[in-house]
Amino acid sequence: MVLISAPGAGASLGPLFWRAMLCQAAAAYPHARFTAYLDCADEAGTVLRALRTGVRHVRFIGRPEVAERLAAIAEQLGAEITDEVFDTFDLLDQPDPFAACRAWLWRKNTLYGQD
Repeated sequence: MVLISAPGAGASLGPLFWRAMLCQAAAAYPHARFTAYLDCADEAGTVLRALRTGVRHVRFIGRPEVAERLAAIAEQLGAEITDEVFDTFDLLDQPDPFAACRAWLWRKNTLYGQD
């Protein structure tokens, strides 16, 4: 499973908050397997802060030459940078987030045959 922050959350939430939130999720659901990307938009400085604080999966949509340099730094740290656009589902405006999440996951499993 892939989790991704809101667009540009690297700057608004900050990498430390992101890591703390993921640690809480991992502690609450120790058997869950996920990869969590912190979206840093086009902010190279935010990517560097995220990498320095131990975030291992970052989304960056800046200039390709900057992305290349950041990817080299990330590789040295055992981290990954992507510009992939993920299929996401935002629960912000959902009146019943649990029901909305169940319905979305059911549709994905039905359409793509995922377990």
